Amino acid sequence: MSIAFFAVFFLVWQYSVAWFGIPRYILTPPSVIVTKGWADIDRLLYYTWITGVEVVLGYAVAVILALPLGLAIAFSSILRRTIYPFFVCVEMVPKIAFAPLFISWLGFGLLPKVIIVFLVCFFPIVLNAILAFSSLSEELSRFSVSTGASAWRTFVKVRLPAALPQCFVGFKYAAINATVGAAIAEFIGSDQGLGFYIQIVTGNMRPDLAFAGIFFLTILGLALFGVVTLAERLLIPWHISVRRQSH
Repeated sequence: MSIAFFAVFFLVWQYSVAWFGIPRYILTPPSVIVTKGWADIDRLLYYTWITGVEVVLGYAVAVILALPLGLAIAFSSILRRTIYPFFVCVEMVPKIAFAPLFISWLGFGLLPKVIIVFLVCFFPIVLNAILAFSSLSEELSRFSVSTGASAWRTFVKVRLPAALPQCFVGFKYAAINATVGAAIAEFIGSDQGLGFYIQIVTGNMRPDLAFAGIFFLTILGLALFGVVTLAERLLIPWHISVRRQSH
């Protein structure tokens, strides 16, 4: 069904340009995008690799730091009263506002882009982790204690499995926005990457190549989201959201 939908979408796009007389500098037919993009495939693949490294590094560091920090805040009343309100306030600030600062401090290399991706991904993950580890029902907690299970066994067998579905909400949201953070950081200051590529070809009035860059950026985002979804299916196959996706 999904393949049929996209096939119809691209067919309508292809023929609508001619039917409605849309200038190609405004909207380019998919066939032209494929042809021109293939002619520039080497540069597109190289820039996809650059942006992919930024995305993967920023996302991985965000997961590694946010998950244990969310767990610590969920179990510490002091951290909930101090760090948690701070995280909520920072989450309300558009992370891209920090990009010019990081670029002016750190230059046009890899590090400022990774930091922007990290910030975009970190806060959704940590806030959902706090909610996940704080949401175990009182009845289930008492039941675990009544069975004589230790605190560690209760965490591994009950609290962690119960928290994972909410944690994956944060993982997925971060995966969706990771490529956005990388691309916008490249818009602001970079000499390589898909964001830089899209900006340059758009300035040269080449919407065909701009759409090709957007396509590769979309594929990159879908790949990361697909990996997270696969991990979700492997780790929590019993959850209702996963069982619904499989039908």
